[in-house]
Amino acid sequence: MPTTSAEDLNTLIAGWERALVIMAHPDDPEMFCGGTVALLTRLGLQVGYVLLTSGDKGSDDRSLSDEALARRREEEQRAAAARLGVAEVVFLRHRDGELADSPEIRREVVREIRRFRPQLVLTTDPARMYSRGVHHRDHRIAGLIVLDAVFPVARNHRYFPELLAEGWEPHVVKEIWLAGAGDPDLELNTSAVYEARLAAIACHRTQIGDVDKFYERARESLARQEGPPTERFKRLRVG
Repeated sequence: MPTTSAEDLNTLIAGWERALVIMAHPDDPEMFCGGTVALLTRLGLQVGYVLLTSGDKGSDDRSLSDEALARRREEEQRAAAARLGVAEVVFLRHRDGELADSPEIRREVVREIRRFRPQLVLTTDPARMYSRGVHHRDHRIAGLIVLDAVFPVARNHRYFPELLAEGWEPHVVKEIWLAGAGDPDLELNTSAVYEARLAAIACHRTQIGDVDKFYERARESLARQEGPPTERFKRLRVG
């Protein structure tokens, strides 16, 4: 699989104006595709985030209530998004670890797709159960919700007619990129934005702990690997 440079990415997305990252938890966008987000915004795309939960189970700190943790993680996510030039961040605030593939949440996601009107949607691979460890259930469910929301629902006026009454007309997404896919066919060279991605991840203090140690681990990992830092996706053409 050849690695796609920033210049080649610019050709790949020629004519596109907006991309929407839809994932389960605060920190997922940066962890799964933060380098890609940075490349897209640098190439002039307007990028938005939709987080299905606020990550209210994402800490072992018993001094934090679920509500306090969720507020902190939303603050961290907004700060991280700002580092990458993201236009807006929307939280749907479902319970962490309890995502369900329901018509109700599908309607919420369709509303955001029709409102933001992206050419590209990035989400997690619903088929990825494990790699070096078990993948979080919410990541799988989020990917499933997003795939169904993009096709066929967001583009078909007969689904959720109440959204038409709200003013949200159908929208056709051109491509979905599945992050963390088991069979990727798109690999992006993120060397140019490596430091920007690290700075965005470092905003998620509840998740990474000591920032200096985080940077040390990240740079040691990069020194061990062969080739440049990359992010990989399964590219689905749906438009």
